[in-house]
Amino acid sequence: MVPVVISPRYLAYDFGPDHPFTPRRLEMLKSLLEAYGERPLWVEPEPASREDVLKVHAERFVRRVEAASRGEAGADLVHYGLGTGDTPAFPGMDEAARALAGGTLEAVRLVATGKAPRALQLGGGLHHAQYDRASGFCVYNDLAIAIRWALDEGLRVAYVDVDVHHGDGVQWIFYDEPRVLTLSLHESGRYLFPGTGFVHELGRGPAVGTKLNLPLEPFTEDESWIEAFEMVVPRALEHFRPDLVLVQSGADAHHLDPLADLLLTTRAFRHAFTRLLELAEAHAGGRIAFTLGGGYSLDATPRVWALLYFLVQGKTPPEALPEAWRRHWEAVLGEPLTPTLEDPKPEFTIPRRAEIERRNRRTAERLLVLLRDFSPPGKTGSSGSSR
Repeated sequence: MVPVVISPRYLAYDFGPDHPFTPRRLEMLKSLLEAYGERPLWVEPEPASREDVLKVHAERFVRRVEAASRGEAGADLVHYGLGTGDTPAFPGMDEAARALAGGTLEAVRLVATGKAPRALQLGGGLHHAQYDRASGFCVYNDLAIAIRWALDEGLRVAYVDVDVHHGDGVQWIFYDEPRVLTLSLHESGRYLFPGTGFVHELGRGPAVGTKLNLPLEPFTEDESWIEAFEMVVPRALEHFRPDLVLVQSGADAHHLDPLADLLLTTRAFRHAFTRLLELAEAHAGGRIAFTLGGGYSLDATPRVWALLYFLVQGKTPPEALPEAWRRHWEAVLGEPLTPTLEDPKPEFTIPRRAEIERRNRRTAERLLVLLRDFSPPGKTGSSGSSR
């Protein structure tokens, strides 16, 4: 049975009732799994320590998060990315962010030490947090904290990010670290936060060629997204030969998501999750850990992540949502929910469909040309830092 990492402490990571990054997403997901009768191996992690956090983040930033957690205001909050509309400060913020980081650390440790071949962390994925500031709903970068632990253990890590937003924090923190492959598929930064993640962002120094980005056009649909994925991801993982794979499984590329403009259905997510499990078997001894991430449609997000759960467990996903669960959450949310776990086939009217597909294909081809210019890095590499 694949361990599922979760803690009630995660629900404290809460920016307020009107913020899209709401813990209600996790409540819906966990209650959905329970409504299906699932009884996985639940693992409750310890929070990441202050020392764990300081291996990735600046001391001055951590001190400011701790102070803001105690309710201490100050004009310098915005300098550290806090107190903004995206990432407002709240009491207990430090503890809540360390709880999420501890979950991702636990998932990676379970996989890296051989206690489990794969693991699912039902939280985390805070990929925008930078070395010395919070950003985009993300306070501490749980992914980078877990990757740093793996590097300290002598492991090479492939980080794959399917969130609709570029995984910028992880990329920049390890921008000159050749033992970390970062590979992000996202809506182009020409149109969407954080405005980065272009093909030319390849890494620095000994890490050139280990930072890969697939910026996709707005209104990209399943077929084009899957084509780009298949053109690049298998080759990149074969090229890099990681010891383990860490996946940020944001659900906000779904066509119902209110914060972005990709048009994926559960078909694309199912393809990505299934293929990543296969590719981990082929190139990383099966060692793979998944976190959650973005996802702001309360209809789509719990379904995408429940689908991920069933695939990680090696189970056939059920077709219908449990009726009682659906009725309960429709009453809570005051809106109808899709009655099936996977999406019915949508009918989109996209006047520029052929052009969008052509541009995405050309982007993937450009990245493949760049990838071929760099020989596969060896199984050892010098440590680096983008600080």
